[in-house]
Amino acid sequence: MDFSTKRKTSNIILLVSAFIIVSLILWNTNSFFRKFKEEERLKMEIWATAQLELVQSSVDQELGNLTLKVLGNNTSTPMILVNEEGSYKTHNIPEDKIADSAYIQQKIAQFKNENQPIQIIQEDELLETLYYGNSEVLNKLKYYPLALLLIIFLFGAVIFFFFRTNKASEQNKLWAGMAKETAHQIGTPLTSLLGWNELLKSEDINPEVTQEIAKDIDRLETITERFSKIGSIPELKDHDIVNETKKAFEYLKQRSSKLVHFSFSSNIDEAHVLMNPPLYNWSIENLVKNGIDAMKGKGNIAIQIEKKGQNINILVSDTGHGIPKSDFQNIFNPGVTSKQRGWGLGLSLVKRIVEEYHKGKIKVFSSSKEGTIMQITLRAL
Repeated sequence: MDFSTKRKTSNIILLVSAFIIVSLILWNTNSFFRKFKEEERLKMEIWATAQLELVQSSVDQELGNLTLKVLGNNTSTPMILVNEEGSYKTHNIPEDKIADSAYIQQKIAQFKNENQPIQIIQEDELLETLYYGNSEVLNKLKYYPLALLLIIFLFGAVIFFFFRTNKASEQNKLWAGMAKETAHQIGTPLTSLLGWNELLKSEDINPEVTQEIAKDIDRLETITERFSKIGSIPELKDHDIVNETKKAFEYLKQRSSKLVHFSFSSNIDEAHVLMNPPLYNWSIENLVKNGIDAMKGKGNIAIQIEKKGQNINILVSDTGHGIPKSDFQNIFNPGVTSKQRGWGLGLSLVKRIVEEYHKGKIKVFSSSKEGTIMQITLRAL
């Protein structure tokens, strides 16, 4: 049995155990409630017996201490005593409501629903009927199971979010470790490539070849730098976002198919923001490459930069198949991809670079069958 299977089995056992414990607590609470209600009924029957003794006694007859104590001892249970003529007496009912006959009739109906009325009978003659409601303690006890369930739910929610956050933290550490290891692994052959290119320069070889190799070596160095920054806090400096965006855009334009038409526009000549160029350029490249994939390698890619107040908006548009509106938020989650071959990490990485590292915003500005527009928003200096 592997680790994931053991963990799944443990989770099922914990879930079943929690369900059994909650069920036992609820059953015990319900049992206690019924017993308490029976005790309340018995107490009211004793009170009704004392009331009958009071009714039977003559004016000059002295009642026993027990009867008086029973009649005066009940100070919590609300009661309405109705005689055969329809007149009533109340006990533990608010004084300002005693004269309100509509309120009294409403309480009688409520008490009948809560408890079976007790008839006070003398020699087969109905003298009075006792209507009584639940005491304050019983009413509070009635909501105890709901409070218990709420506490268990909140406790479960705290545990769930704790494990979820812990799992996300572990995944972040894993990805950061893999990224740094990848940067380290790329560094070794990259150093060799630099040496080989210098050797080629000394030979009688077309300079354009070594220049292009040098460009790709620089590109590999940039990629290595990007991977090395994953999981650490990047250094942000003042840079011109128009120039940096254009550089990343032009690099992709030179290395993309001629079937893809690139266009770049900006309503400002320059705009300075705090940024880390390697990471920011990575986000632009991911958005452009996603657009090219959505167009299946043929169509129009455009970047438009505009300044609105203190915000700089970078709009990356394509003429691909579009994104369903229901997926506007999901596409930024790790593992979500429409490609047959893909990890689904591109847009998740872009979101982290823009929002966590650069304190900006990224969203799907619009999408339809005619194409998609992604918008990055950064704060200008």
